[in-house]
Amino acid sequence: MKASVIMSTYNAEEWLEKVIWGFSVQTEREFEIIIADDGSRPKTKELLDRMREEISIPLVHVWQEDNGFQKSQILNKAIMAAQSDYLIFTDGDCIPRKDFVATHIKFREPGYFLSGGYFKLPMNISQAISKDDIFNQRCFDVKWLMDMGLPSKNKLKLSASGFLAKFLNFITPTKATWNGHNASGWKSDLVYINGFNQEMQYGGQDRELGERLFNKGLKSKQIRYSAICVHLDHARGYVNEETWKKNYAIRENTRKNKVIKTPVGIDSN
Repeated sequence: MKASVIMSTYNAEEWLEKVIWGFSVQTEREFEIIIADDGSRPKTKELLDRMREEISIPLVHVWQEDNGFQKSQILNKAIMAAQSDYLIFTDGDCIPRKDFVATHIKFREPGYFLSGGYFKLPMNISQAISKDDIFNQRCFDVKWLMDMGLPSKNKLKLSASGFLAKFLNFITPTKATWNGHNASGWKSDLVYINGFNQEMQYGGQDRELGERLFNKGLKSKQIRYSAICVHLDHARGYVNEETWKKNYAIRENTRKNKVIKTPVGIDSN
């Protein structure tokens, strides 16, 4: 396999099903899907058992007991379960365009990780997107989205291609950081830095991993206008100020002391 796609999920079967349908119609077929499940109810397993019979892409379920927000830990377990030497990370609420996996594979390069973005959709459109809309890629069509009520805003993330996409990747002021919803890198690099910091809950754990990759000597490539996914709306009940402060202090230490390997990571499992 050319890649392993790792996506996180937690009790969001409706969104997860749409995302898996998106990966089932990729132009690149030589990859596996690994569901990093942070303690979902049995309904998620039931969904995955059914979908294994309906798609041709290998579908692996890595689950741990619900112990609050422990995304970093389940992602580390998914990294070790991956059969490929190249890992693409996304979330179970981001539907990929059909060239998503092919784009990550096209731009991968030793010594680099890739940094993509997403296009946020409002709740009404998130709910309305059907399996057929995904199969026929209507959910990436600007006109269709506007007809569905998408507010008028910058649509270049969906419409740019070819030279324009390459140019926009080059000039965008957004830094090429590790973004958990759309990023990829070599498994050997992620294992070397001991994966995600399991002391961190929601808020910056993805960026902190990228900062340690930089400390290791890696560079990053911007592909936010090339590797496209649309983000399905949802509530964020796991956000709190105390966690943000704790995570910010960890990131400050990572940057200040050029930390490469997290003390609480893959080898803690």
